[in-house]
Amino acid sequence: MKQKILDEIKEYETIIIHRHVRPDPDAYGSQGGLAEILKASFPEKNIYTVGKEEETLHYMRRLDEISDDTYTGALVIVCDTANAERICDSRYSRGNKLIKIDHHPNTDPYGDMRWVDTDASSTSEMIYEFYLFGKKQGLKLNDEAARLLFAGIVGDTGRFLYPSTTEKTFAYAGELIHYDFSRPELFNKMYELKANIVKLKGYLLQNFEMKRHGAAIMILKKELLEEFQAVPSEASLLVSTLGDVQGIKAWVFFIEESDQIRVRFRSKGPIINEIARKYKGGGHPLAAGASIYSWDDVDSVIRDLEEACKEH
Repeated sequence: MKQKILDEIKEYETIIIHRHVRPDPDAYGSQGGLAEILKASFPEKNIYTVGKEEETLHYMRRLDEISDDTYTGALVIVCDTANAERICDSRYSRGNKLIKIDHHPNTDPYGDMRWVDTDASSTSEMIYEFYLFGKKQGLKLNDEAARLLFAGIVGDTGRFLYPSTTEKTFAYAGELIHYDFSRPELFNKMYELKANIVKLKGYLLQNFEMKRHGAAIMILKKELLEEFQAVPSEASLLVSTLGDVQGIKAWVFFIEESDQIRVRFRSKGPIINEIARKYKGGGHPLAAGASIYSWDDVDSVIRDLEEACKEH
């Protein structure tokens, strides 16, 4: 499949790269890393990265604004997005051909071509593997691509702490750090928090609710976020915080947005992406997300999480 994707890339003059809504470092890292590889390898081609920008990830990349006409005859590649409904910028379907590159379970096999590797720690890891495969055929990796891919790998492995981290992950990261970018600067931008968000972190550590069987709950309503002058995307940065608490098997954050309630699951063992799919979400077995549209559904989600922890 890597060869088929490379052959398609060589055929097209315009390539537009998408990723999922509410992006994380792996979404930006794989999208931007692939774009930088293609720009370095094929300077004559038109390479674009699109989607709604996430302010907290401006340090990684700024995205392109392109007209609808740009999609005419273009190759579209979607990175790190399991479901078509989560692709950021609905124009992805306007291109001539659509390729999916992802490491989530392939529950929605959209696209004309698909490369899905659920054993990969991140889609950024896959993009680096794509470069290794194609470097004898002209693919080049520049410093900016290395920085983005390294950030994506670090982000999706929780700084190499998550079970998805493999020997291959460490090997690739070890190769990427030989490129010219500042790891201390990158880590500072990835993990430093504004003072108000640190205070919100303190609040949630003092106020999360521990249920039976090792399930934990945190509800962040709009009024609370306003009290801490935080936006939902900033609150989402704190989801992994409860992983340090002894006795917790799995946990869920309910984060209120203007039009929905984001449901963010994390786990140390119980499978939680099956719960997320029940609420039209998805993700990895130990890290997943969904959306609900009424606080009346919270109790149902909590019961499902408690049951998963009990069975585990």
